[in-house]
Amino acid sequence: MVRSDRYGRLVPPVWLTAGLKPTATPIPWAAAARASVAMAAPLAAGMAVDQPEYGALVSMGALSGVIGDTADAYRMRIFNIAVPQLFGALGVTLGTLVFGHGWVAVAALTLVALLSGMISSIGAVASVSGLLLLLNSVVGAGLPMPGPWWKAPLLLTVGGLFVLLLTLLGWPLRRAAPERAAVAATYRSLAELYEATGTSAYDERRQAVTASLNQAYDLVLARRTRQHGRAPVLVRLSSQLNVLVPLLEAAPAAHLRAQLSGPLPAAIPAAVRELADAVEEGRTGAPTLDLPVPEQPAEKAVDHALRHAVAVVHGTDPDPFNVDDRLGRPAALRVRARRAARAVLFSEASWRYGLRLALCIGLAQAFVSLIPVPRSYWVALTVTFVMKPDFGSVFSRAVLRAAGTAAGLVLAALVLAEVPRGWWDVPVMVVLAALIPAFSAKGYAFQTAAITPVILLLSDMLNHQGFDLVMPRLYDSLIGCGIALIAGYLLWPESWHTRIGDRLADAVADTAAYVARVFGQEAARTDHAERHRARRKLYRDLSGVRSEFQRALTEPPPTGTRAAAWWPLVVAVERIVDATTAARIRVSHGAPAPDPAEVAAVERELRELADGLRASDTLVEVRSELPGDESGVLEPLRQEVRAARAIASPDLR
Repeated sequence: MVRSDRYGRLVPPVWLTAGLKPTATPIPWAAAARASVAMAAPLAAGMAVDQPEYGALVSMGALSGVIGDTADAYRMRIFNIAVPQLFGALGVTLGTLVFGHGWVAVAALTLVALLSGMISSIGAVASVSGLLLLLNSVVGAGLPMPGPWWKAPLLLTVGGLFVLLLTLLGWPLRRAAPERAAVAATYRSLAELYEATGTSAYDERRQAVTASLNQAYDLVLARRTRQHGRAPVLVRLSSQLNVLVPLLEAAPAAHLRAQLSGPLPAAIPAAVRELADAVEEGRTGAPTLDLPVPEQPAEKAVDHALRHAVAVVHGTDPDPFNVDDRLGRPAALRVRARRAARAVLFSEASWRYGLRLALCIGLAQAFVSLIPVPRSYWVALTVTFVMKPDFGSVFSRAVLRAAGTAAGLVLAALVLAEVPRGWWDVPVMVVLAALIPAFSAKGYAFQTAAITPVILLLSDMLNHQGFDLVMPRLYDSLIGCGIALIAGYLLWPESWHTRIGDRLADAVADTAAYVARVFGQEAARTDHAERHRARRKLYRDLSGVRSEFQRALTEPPPTGTRAAAWWPLVVAVERIVDATTAARIRVSHGAPAPDPAEVAAVERELRELADGLRASDTLVEVRSELPGDESGVLEPLRQEVRAARAIASPDLR
């Protein structure tokens, strides 16, 4: 609802305007230059051979490659760019075959939307592939393509592969540079975490380390399958990344020690930063390590983990067949394909999203078939972009899409009205294409504003409508946003009455299982590596919960207000995991083990909290005594559990 500021002026609610604030990120100059070349060069080539339509299609394919080039590691960029191009080629082929066939085209695009939505649930690459499959199907069914039928998909694919070629030009020189930089960045974020021990900044730094570690594992570990003998650099980086995990696990104990006894010696974060420099520069040899003598269990844990990390980082020949994968090696391709197919066919969420997307696309195509809308493909394009819940809130994306389109049309109007068609399009595309990577980093509305004039310019080369394209595109965008909001959002109770507490309840239950694994009867049967994997999985899940809550904060009430009320509990659960790890580290380095009755009591409280979260949409305060040894290792954990039970207060709603 509309609110007033301190001067009495009416201002829109925060959940409505949050996405309109640009994110403070540096401009990716390399990506901007690559986008300019990838999209302007095909136009110049098309002009040179007197086939501007061909050049426009190649640039359209390049546009999809530019949008999909979001990874850092070259191996992942190959997948992110090349695989979606195949689906895009299939999509434009299907669209071309039903072009001008009325209701046959409506039915075909509806089925494509169902398939696109279902495969989007597999993962990031599959999501982009599903997006391109549907987008190009819509474009092929809405725009006349040059014949024969194979020419348009070929030209679009050439454009995407041209972006991939430009991307891979730096591979011979950089190779593992993105992976090495990611590992080094994780070490530096860990050094900042150790500097923040004992202060209020610790939680924020710990979240930054978790995000950095997740990214580093994604870049290094997930792409190391079957490359032991051929990629020794990746093997070395895997070893260096793995030994960082014990350092991270010792941090909660160090934080507790710093709260009681003062900050850690500056030599510890300095030594971690030296490791980061060694990783980034590829240095080896015997380092000079000047660390204070450890006395307390927490200090011993940090010292032991740090010395082990120094030995691995500065080692010269890591054994490629003895690298302990904390997350487990990725399964074979056939196994992952079978799992993906099973997830698509038998997942309720996959079918639900596919049906929502199919309904919206079917309504959009039926609408433009019944009511004459010039160049009607833009309505379905808008629906496709908005209906990507894995990219963010559907509601907020509809609002941001409308705002971004309006801003982009202002720039497009200037270009179409003042710039004559022909060779002038090439320098204009150089500028407009560079804006896409630069603006994409600022937010979805800014990305839309940058992409809109590019698509309009390329569309004009195919249908030659000029300035007359501008206002119909605004109407089409508003119609598409309206369809997405009504048929893809309001008609589905899960959108505006979502049980965001369910995932948090699962995380709390997993935390209870983690406590039992670390201290309960299972502890004696659980080895060190297994505890590593359990903790990493738990933090990944908590990171996913945090992302889902952040997305929910942009939803209108009641979802947004409920997410804001439950947000402190997300932080509390993360602190419980930290306290559990700190207690485990202290026991491993000499502290007395806790009484099994204390462990059982903590586990019981967490499971009751998880059951309560599943049973209610509102938070209910629960006062918990949790008696135990006040000087024992579990006392900080009990305090965090008490806080989590008490933080679930109705006053926070």
